[in-house]
Amino acid sequence: MTDLEQRYEKLIERIKSYLPNAGTDRIRAAFDVARAAHEGQKRRDGSPYVTHPLAVAEIIADMELDTESVIAALLHDCIEDTELNYEKIRSLFGTEVADIVEGVSKLTRMPYTSKEEEQIENLRKMFLAMGKDIRVILIKIADRLHNMRTIEYQKPDKQREKALETMEVYAPLAHRLGMQKIKWELEDLSLKYLDPVGYQEIMDELERRRPERVEFLNHIKDRMAERLKQAGINAEVAGRVKHLYSIYRKMYTQHKDISEVYDLYAMRVIVETVADCYNVLGFIHDLYRPIPGRFKDYISTPKPNMYQSLHTTVIGREGIPLEVQIRTHDMHHTAEYGIAAHWKYKSGVSGKDNLDEKLAWVRQLLENQQDVDGEEFIRSLKTDMFGDAVYVFTPKGDVVSLPAGSTPIDFAYSIHSAVGNRMIGAKVNGRIVQLDYQLKSGEIVEVLTQKNAHGPSRDWIKIAKTSGARNKIKQWFKKECREENIARGRSELDREFKRLGIELSAADLEEAFKTVCKRLSFKAPDEMLASLGYGGIKINRVVNRIRDELLRGKLRGHEQIIEKLKAAPKQKTSDSGVIVPGVDNCLVKFARCCTPIPGDAIIGFITRGYGVSVHRMDCKNVTNAMENSDDLSRWIRVIWADDVQDRFQTSLQISAKDRMNLLMDIATILSGLKIPVHQMDARALGDGYAVINMVMDVNGTEQLEQVISKLRGVSGTIDIKRSSG
Repeated sequence: MTDLEQRYEKLIERIKSYLPNAGTDRIRAAFDVARAAHEGQKRRDGSPYVTHPLAVAEIIADMELDTESVIAALLHDCIEDTELNYEKIRSLFGTEVADIVEGVSKLTRMPYTSKEEEQIENLRKMFLAMGKDIRVILIKIADRLHNMRTIEYQKPDKQREKALETMEVYAPLAHRLGMQKIKWELEDLSLKYLDPVGYQEIMDELERRRPERVEFLNHIKDRMAERLKQAGINAEVAGRVKHLYSIYRKMYTQHKDISEVYDLYAMRVIVETVADCYNVLGFIHDLYRPIPGRFKDYISTPKPNMYQSLHTTVIGREGIPLEVQIRTHDMHHTAEYGIAAHWKYKSGVSGKDNLDEKLAWVRQLLENQQDVDGEEFIRSLKTDMFGDAVYVFTPKGDVVSLPAGSTPIDFAYSIHSAVGNRMIGAKVNGRIVQLDYQLKSGEIVEVLTQKNAHGPSRDWIKIAKTSGARNKIKQWFKKECREENIARGRSELDREFKRLGIELSAADLEEAFKTVCKRLSFKAPDEMLASLGYGGIKINRVVNRIRDELLRGKLRGHEQIIEKLKAAPKQKTSDSGVIVPGVDNCLVKFARCCTPIPGDAIIGFITRGYGVSVHRMDCKNVTNAMENSDDLSRWIRVIWADDVQDRFQTSLQISAKDRMNLLMDIATILSGLKIPVHQMDARALGDGYAVINMVMDVNGTEQLEQVISKLRGVSGTIDIKRSSG
């Protein structure tokens, strides 16, 4: 029997262990079709390509998903990489499988942060797919997990690109879906290629400490197990070291060496019932001294990703802090596989445990993003989905989960739109607070309302943290103030055209509106003006579209207007500090990969719906893109404005000999130069050297050179360089 056949047989055994009535004939047919379709294709390690879909199917089986999911996993690359199409798959395996495979195929090009315009569209597609069938995303996550496990065969630049994409999109998504086991593995695999030195440093140190770690954890485990056995509680006790990325993040954010990270260890106690969880907690606190303020009850207050467990941190032997997690078997399965744990079919009967309710946040997310542009979409996504959460209480004791940084406005609108619209104030723990007060976990929030309240203020849109609250406020203005919104929108347009030096008659403007409305998917000019008025669309999108339509001659009979546009005064100034020749009021975004500042040679990239992304000419991403892109027309000339007054963020990396007070000396110089520093992180390399990364504000290359010159005088400095992508 070949290796492939052996792996396939093990896959079937795994599926039968949780799904006795699985359609093994259909799974076999799917495996044969996939093997035939990928015949002759090889992976980078030289193995047959079909080993990849087989591995993805194995991960899906570990999640204990249904027959259709396994079949779709085996076929997930067929539409993209072979001659098989949707219709053929549907005729062989049914519409359900074909829809899942097509859904996965549409998500194959997930970008990383330097391709914002693609990221926005692909993330939108992803959440639409999640709303229709969560299995699409589960297969995509399994696909990414196997690709990361075998990424060692890719080129270094591809490894870093995929690792960054995984860390920014797939790991947070796995976390939001409650799939902790997969999330940890994705983060650790990504770290290996994003910071190989830091990764290896932690690995080596953990291996060096392995004997004492094993002895410490076994001692704790035996003592806990014996105590619970005496109490008559049937429990599984296991110890582990926290995953690598968790350790790395703590070292990086708190500027600690691994020897200073004390809470490396965690114990897990798995019991039969919820009552046993609380009983075990009492016994643990009897055995070891608990650390005040470190107890969390996620059983009575589950996390938004369905995670449930009791957490307590105690002082173990030799004064070492130790986190203890206590949960039932069902809670443990959910903690490992999240949403996948709720997707099971037994004897042909759906047992999805109110899956629709558990995915309500996906539908809510989609609803909140209907009227927002790309930049707002990405910003709100990071808040609503990937951010941390706070848990607050209503006066009746109900728990409300909100993103960290949320305000009473967000709380009110999370209860109901009518509550938010009638709000006149708020109390937190019985005291009146400002509406921009940031809520903290455990606080009791009371919304003060009035029946004849005049409605929300426009300022609330800026104060609200969640996209849901902002969207509901905009909807109120859209519905209640239509005439006011139209007048406000027309006034904004008039003001913008005056700034451009263009005078349009009412007839000319209405004619332009008709064409532009179609382009922007509005039914009528008043609808577009109203959207401008309540903040549903940004002014620059409308103005630039009108200007472009006129300049391109799409509006016939407007030669005089076109001549005026062409003769408009050349822009010398810019709010952003960068001028795009020939385009006024263009949305400009500075690339994070190379952080350009005034004085740098720069180039612009036209994004889709995201304005122009400005890069340094020596940015590696620019060089790579120009060498590998078929569409060079999107790279355009951009120049710095004459009146740049603002400061701009940039980053430096300092390599130096490790010594006492190194950071203090660097900070003293920056303080003396009055340079605002947003972030400074230091890491010892373990061989007597250190690397310091910092993010600061400067007004241009002249000031940056002054900073670098001063820093070169710091004792032990070896090299200073800027990030270049």
